Amino acid sequence: MSIEIVVGANWGDEGKGRMVDYLAQESDFVIRYQGGTNAGHTVVNEFGEFKLHQLPSGVFNPKAINILGPGMVIDLEALCIELGEVRAKGINPNIRISDRATLCLPCHRMEDGWEEERLGKKAYGSTRRGIAPAYGDRTMKKAIQAGEILYPEYLNEHLEQIIEWKMLQAERIYGQSGAFTLESILGWIRQYGDPVKDFICDTSELLDEGVRAGKHLLFEAQLGTLRDLSFGIYPYTTSSCTLADYAAIGGGFFGHKFERVIAVVKAFSTCVGEGPFVTLMDKAEADPLREKAKEYGAATGRPRTIGHFDALATRYGVKVQGATEVALTKLDSLSGIKTLKICTDYEYRGKPVGRFPLNAVLNEAKPLYIEMPGWSEDICGVRRFADLPKAAQEYVLEIERLIGCHVRYVSVGPEREALIER
Repeated sequence: MSIEIVVGANWGDEGKGRMVDYLAQESDFVIRYQGGTNAGHTVVNEFGEFKLHQLPSGVFNPKAINILGPGMVIDLEALCIELGEVRAKGINPNIRISDRATLCLPCHRMEDGWEEERLGKKAYGSTRRGIAPAYGDRTMKKAIQAGEILYPEYLNEHLEQIIEWKMLQAERIYGQSGAFTLESILGWIRQYGDPVKDFICDTSELLDEGVRAGKHLLFEAQLGTLRDLSFGIYPYTTSSCTLADYAAIGGGFFGHKFERVIAVVKAFSTCVGEGPFVTLMDKAEADPLREKAKEYGAATGRPRTIGHFDALATRYGVKVQGATEVALTKLDSLSGIKTLKICTDYEYRGKPVGRFPLNAVLNEAKPLYIEMPGWSEDICGVRRFADLPKAAQEYVLEIERLIGCHVRYVSVGPEREALIER
């Protein structure tokens, strides 16, 4: 039996999908434990290139059961579309949906967009997929659980109460009268709930049975430490807990010890969305790297902000995640850059900052860099650490030293096999 978690140590977009796809080949269960359609995991394998949003990245292993956990907010329409996309390429995912996950409804998407428009220049950079309103309604005890789809009479009565409240919100706060109705939302749930209702079950019971049978469980997080609701760059965060410690709750899996926490880290810094970003790269350096590394949001297509490697932020992310090891991705994208910078600490009003601070400090912080020589060789075909150029080896080892966690995996390409294990 083995129980592992893959998490992001930074702002998200670190390459978690490629690592889950790799590790999932030996897994019996792959469990997404939070989030919804607001981020994407890019996977490249023998079936092609995929951008997964709600489906766990283990769907390419036909033997694995892929679970959408109780910590998720599920957009049924988007899930049906995503299932159709992977099935069109000959993949028939073996999925289960927790009956305790809650639904992200069309009215949540509307509300998300209205709020971003209301905020204007102070917007949070939401993907407008309805995630914050959906999680907000869960906290307000006004959400629909996926399992209610199996009980139509109860669903109808419960939804009527909720939509009455949502319509009041829409009208009184945003001036949006008649944007949706009880009938339209109920019709949406029926239309997109019927195709997936056979997958809905008590997934906690399923995982308990798996553990008793000695199965291999792999938990998958969305986004990264710095987008966590409590420990990220609040309020420019997601609305759920992105941390490894939440895997038991969001995955509905209790009383068992997690053996490995693999924190995924990119070899340079990137982010999508708003919020402070200390190690911003000059445009002349950032633009070519963005194009080479294909740094565009998997969910939105927005160009990612590019920065030098931020060891202070990553050290914080690794610690908060309780990482036992690190997977460093996209090292190959740095080939050809003459000099590489690593931010070791920040400076705030003339004083050094050695710990990751709040936004009040981040907004004014300046990066303190060390410089390291780059390398010119194409490293995409390298499969042994010792075969990397010396400068590439030293760059990885310096990152390892600065973040205080063993770099076990080094990714040198998007394909499943383009990975060095140390």
